[in-house]
Amino acid sequence: MAPVTPARPFWLRPKWVVGHVLVVVLVVAFVSLGLWQLRRLDERQARNAEIAARSQIAPVDVTELAPAGSQPGDVEDLEYRQVVATGSYDPGGEVLIRPRSLDGVSGWHVVTPLVLDDGRAVLVTRGFAPLAEDPAVARAAAAPPEGEVTVTGLAFPTQVRQGIGPADPAEGTLPELARVDIARIDQQYPGEVLPFYVQLLDQDPPLDPRGLPQRLPLPATDEGPHLAYAVQWFLFAGVGAIGWPVLLRRTAEEVRRSGGGTGGGNPGGGVDVGRPSPDGPRDPVGAGHS
Repeated sequence: MAPVTPARPFWLRPKWVVGHVLVVVLVVAFVSLGLWQLRRLDERQARNAEIAARSQIAPVDVTELAPAGSQPGDVEDLEYRQVVATGSYDPGGEVLIRPRSLDGVSGWHVVTPLVLDDGRAVLVTRGFAPLAEDPAVARAAAAPPEGEVTVTGLAFPTQVRQGIGPADPAEGTLPELARVDIARIDQQYPGEVLPFYVQLLDQDPPLDPRGLPQRLPLPATDEGPHLAYAVQWFLFAGVGAIGWPVLLRRTAEEVRRSGGGTGGGNPGGGVDVGRPSPDGPRDPVGAGHS
């Protein structure tokens, strides 16, 4: 009589091995996503701390932050600094930034050069204008004041394209742009443009709160949903890391109860045909019966 080959444990069968691999991959992916959200949280907290620290610094004249000959790379660490600029708006160099929204309304950000005493210009994001079929209508409704004005605002570096975001044509004079691209605006503006732009907070003479453009809100300083997202990803990872072993244990118990021994039987129950019975060999069907 040939020796009986021990049956392979159920958890080493191909479909179960595929399950092991899939669970491991998912758990690793969920943990990685949770850690990524925690890194995003750290970045958000650092950004908020930077905003809070720089908001305590007294406003400084833009010409002190950008001496003659300054390049965009020289002012990266000036983000969120409070600045003051005095000059006259040049509506001829104004551009609209698309698409933007405020309180659920689509529209434009209105960016106007403010010509300083030294002849250079600083780009000022004056606010938001609701979308109109003809951009000229938005420009007219949000026309800048004439004469000398003093602007107080926050300094920001040039905006750059993110991922597959919209791109602006490299040539020509563009009245509308996808972002505050200082180099692109400087290319079409006749004067020299400072290597950062200013988001307007206040202005003298004062803004009309009922007029256009609407003042933009301050940058958000909340921590966002990153912590909640991280907890969710870790919970998903925990479900896989704990739930799969529990499933394996219960399946093994069912196999043992069904007489499958180490798993030679079907996971759902039943004894394999041909497996020796603990009560002795079985008679073939009809054997010993007349």
